[in-house]
Amino acid sequence: MTAPVPLAARVRSLLGEAARSYQGRPAERRLADAARWLDGPLRVAIAGRVKAGKSTLLNALVGTRVAPTDAGECTRVITWYGYGREPAATAVPRGRPPVRLAIGDNDGQWSFALDGLSADEVDLIDVRLPSNWLATMTLVDTPGMGSLTESAGRRTHDFLGDTGSVDAVLYLMRHLHSSDVDFLDAFHDTDAAETNPVNAIGVLSRADEVGGGDPQAITNAKRVAAGYRADPRIRGLVHTVLPVAGLLAETAATITADDFAGLAALAAAGAPACAPLLLSATRFVAPYNAVPVSPEIRARLLGKLGIYGIRLSLDAIRNGTADTAALAALLRAHSGLDELRGLLMNQFAGRRDVLKADGALRLIDTVTREDPIPAAPRLRQAVERLRVGAHELAEIRLLTELRVGSIPGAPEQLAAMEQLLGGNGTAVLDRLGLRRDAPREDVQAVLTGLHSHWRRVAQNRLSDPALARAAQVLQRTCEGLAAASNAPGDQRRPPGQEVQSQNGAGSRG
Repeated sequence: MTAPVPLAARVRSLLGEAARSYQGRPAERRLADAARWLDGPLRVAIAGRVKAGKSTLLNALVGTRVAPTDAGECTRVITWYGYGREPAATAVPRGRPPVRLAIGDNDGQWSFALDGLSADEVDLIDVRLPSNWLATMTLVDTPGMGSLTESAGRRTHDFLGDTGSVDAVLYLMRHLHSSDVDFLDAFHDTDAAETNPVNAIGVLSRADEVGGGDPQAITNAKRVAAGYRADPRIRGLVHTVLPVAGLLAETAATITADDFAGLAALAAAGAPACAPLLLSATRFVAPYNAVPVSPEIRARLLGKLGIYGIRLSLDAIRNGTADTAALAALLRAHSGLDELRGLLMNQFAGRRDVLKADGALRLIDTVTREDPIPAAPRLRQAVERLRVGAHELAEIRLLTELRVGSIPGAPEQLAAMEQLLGGNGTAVLDRLGLRRDAPREDVQAVLTGLHSHWRRVAQNRLSDPALARAAQVLQRTCEGLAAASNAPGDQRRPPGQEVQSQNGAGSRG
């Protein structure tokens, strides 16, 4: 029996056909770029309003500080961060050859500048860094919405509205502003077909500042995020909402022995002596003789940790945290970064091939509608045939329908459907809700039961038509999971997919 052709190979073939059909036309390059990106790392954009904490979260994910020295200009330019064996930065001016930028290690952080170029004349900046995380995901830092410079926010809107520009999005918000909902609504405009809830994650950023950075800030942020997750409208816009304290995560990756020494000296002064300093950021850096730490050192610590992080660190040191590494681990655990990383790997990297294929098919559909050459109807028909025949894409569509409330059913039934489709992780055991050490016999027993259940739902004449169609997709999912769990190898991998690390791949172009 001939093995089925992988989805990525079928999409690559169709992209090639589309590029040949559009030879000599503006869309040819977009289609060729999409074909090249099918094998590259996942492209994840970081978006949000001004001061949402995008750069801080990017630094935390990359594992080192990266800061343009002319931030006023560079933050108005879309900047791609990809893997490179050696640090490098390149500006791509509009209509001109790329310009290599100087990049250097400036007091523990990588820095670069536009070297006299204006942000208005630069399309993008391409930064390469030797970061393990960037070997898996290319990150794209976008200008903040709501900027005083309207053109910067417009760049982000246009960039994310360009079908196929990225594979997934992290949308940061300090609290749910009406403009956040408006942006996400526009981002999910079905006519533009940019994305769906499966490849968008909401981040309640700067979680350590909720309530002014009081001792319950992170707990309160988790409560707020849970409320957003329960909101039906938000569920239709993002896969989930996670609270993340980007500053804690960034400092966990970059904290120094000098930082720890300053915190240890403060802790040694005793809680009563430090109490007045912790009432506000202003008081923390004010001259104060009761503690043996200068205002300058305190200002540096405040910039790295914030009031919440200072309180957390002092309590930990007084309770026995003895070194920099242990404190870094504590900061990371409280930051929410590990949860975000896990979700990125399970939901984004685990669906890399499917997300890229889906984006490529949407690009072909968009191109053929924007430039309806004689071959356009044939190409759109090929896209539709591929979508109908690819079960991986059917799962994506059904997940989206579940998120936006298009499938009828009791909440517990809909939650079970979402889990089986990979809503809690794409690996076989995650989909079945089983432990990592579950024996093969248990896996098969659960799959048999689920397959029988969804077959009955699909065949029941009283089932709502939308639910019956969903049940048919779930039947096929069970069959694919059964084949994957019977095959030799790691049951933790999703069926028919492999998460690859493309060390040699960089950012756009």
